[in-house]
Amino acid sequence: MATTQRAIATVAMLGSAQTLAWASSYYLPAMLATPMARDLGVTAPTVFAAFSLALLVSAALGPFAGRAIDRWGGRPVLVASNLVFALGLAGLGLAPGPAAMFAAWVLLGIGMACGLYEAAFAALVRLHGHDSRNLITGITLIAGFASTVGWPLSTLLETQVGWRGACFAWAGLHLLLGVPLNLALPRAGPPSPPAVAAGAATHEPERDGRRRAALILAFVFAVTWFVSTAMAAHLPRLLQAGGATLAAAVAIGALVGPAQVGGRLLEFGLLRHVHPLLSARLAALMHPLGATLLALLGAPLAALFAILHGAGNGILTIAKGTLPLVLFGPQGYGLRQGVLMVPARVAQASAPWLFGILLDRFGAAALWFSCALGLAAFASLLLLPKPAAPRVVAPAATAASP
Repeated sequence: MATTQRAIATVAMLGSAQTLAWASSYYLPAMLATPMARDLGVTAPTVFAAFSLALLVSAALGPFAGRAIDRWGGRPVLVASNLVFALGLAGLGLAPGPAAMFAAWVLLGIGMACGLYEAAFAALVRLHGHDSRNLITGITLIAGFASTVGWPLSTLLETQVGWRGACFAWAGLHLLLGVPLNLALPRAGPPSPPAVAAGAATHEPERDGRRRAALILAFVFAVTWFVSTAMAAHLPRLLQAGGATLAAAVAIGALVGPAQVGGRLLEFGLLRHVHPLLSARLAALMHPLGATLLALLGAPLAALFAILHGAGNGILTIAKGTLPLVLFGPQGYGLRQGVLMVPARVAQASAPWLFGILLDRFGAAALWFSCALGLAAFASLLLLPKPAAPRVVAPAATAASP
């Protein structure tokens, strides 16, 4: 009972800290890019270019953050991320021009590398090992409201104290709230020793199979993050190209967030009883299904598309944490997670620009591209076999053994 209560407390602390981290970094430009650009004498796309640079920095440093969590646990790395976030946000608020703005976003990219979902998932796995699936879901349920909290708060702060004051306020929250939350996390024990191979004869094929599975997962994560980011950036415009009015497009786009939370509740309630590979396959189909219905039948099914896309995206966010765990185990999880997410971060950084070009050229037909990507992710997941229960072979006894 005490162990369960500690696990719930850990999820609550990590989930709250993740809400702060996402709201003050990933969701920051949506509300502050325009006033920031106006004050600094640049265009809004320039601000988003700096944000894309932060995502690339995050991709490059993610494996190093994961390795650090494998070695020392999540608490020191996550606390460090709060300090870097605070420094980057303060630097952004003080930026006198574009060069300083880009430098501040580089700092925020470092914070994102060691302070967003991948780091939180790795911290949980270091604490709870194979029993982390439901805990990962719990974190995403709480942090799924990051935009719900972050966008209105950033807007309110900008109207009251300006965009610079908003950045300073977020920096203060990292110091006053984020650091204590992450500092209160349990200390991780020593890393688990690697499992002993079942036999030398099967070592090489097993290693080849793990490498193949890792490549498939990296592709799936990159594709699904591209689609998710493209929809986040262009969904209202895409729906308008498909015949919806501006008011309807905004209202329908607002369904994505609740649908993501609904998908995560589905994962926590019903799908947790099935293998996460099956739930990931079902989730990967949701965007293509909704996109096909929207493309064939038009605006009347736009709301259903938004719900299917959001629910699938919510479940796939969890799958990004649980699939590497069930396929490869907890040993070296942090480093592996960081490496697997490098292509996804690059795809995320390029998605708004690339999908915007497709939308300019093809209009609503650009949806067929995202549909094809979703189907490619589903087909790739079919290539992953459900892993068998791991076999651990005890070391041979010696004369000195008791």
